[in-house]
Amino acid sequence: MTAPATDEALGGEAAGLPGSLPHTTTLRLVVNGEPRVVAFPTHHTLLEVLREECGLTGTKHGCELGECGTCTVLIDGRPVLSCLALAAEMEGRSIETVEGLARGNELHPLQRTFADLGAAQCGYCTPGILMAAKALLAANPAATEAEVKEALAGNLCRCTGYHKILQAVAWAGAILRGDPGAQPEREWLYGAEADGGR
Repeated sequence: MTAPATDEALGGEAAGLPGSLPHTTTLRLVVNGEPRVVAFPTHHTLLEVLREECGLTGTKHGCELGECGTCTVLIDGRPVLSCLALAAEMEGRSIETVEGLARGNELHPLQRTFADLGAAQCGYCTPGILMAAKALLAANPAATEAEVKEALAGNLCRCTGYHKILQAVAWAGAILRGDPGAQPEREWLYGAEADGGR
């Protein structure tokens, strides 16, 4: 694999001169299965490049400190906080964002169950939660409630009590296991509201 091209390697004039443009990197990213050639300031995070250069705004700015999980994407199938990852290190890696979950008009089971159960409230944290859950269910569609909680421990949601989120992930796992009839009973779906939860 060749090193990413920078303005210095390309003979640019931005190599540390006062008032010059910041150092830039040009490389090929593979995002949601599609190759993209992007140029960006070398210091930019993957979060910044996905949103600003690729136009993939489903990945959200949150704390930008690696504490809220809002910017979670998958790198080679594993959840990564894109606010802490340098885009310049992503050449040759497979990057997945929330925009890549659906296949054409067919929603991923996680998207369907989140919608059906009302697991998304304001929706700001939802893309990061969906990507972390996708990684978990791809490895273990029969994940226990404890395993789901552990996988999503780094994803904060200020709108819900996480009840519906956990239920939606469990139901999506059942669909991925080939048991779509495992839809929760109505009492189970709405039982949280009876306790004042959401």
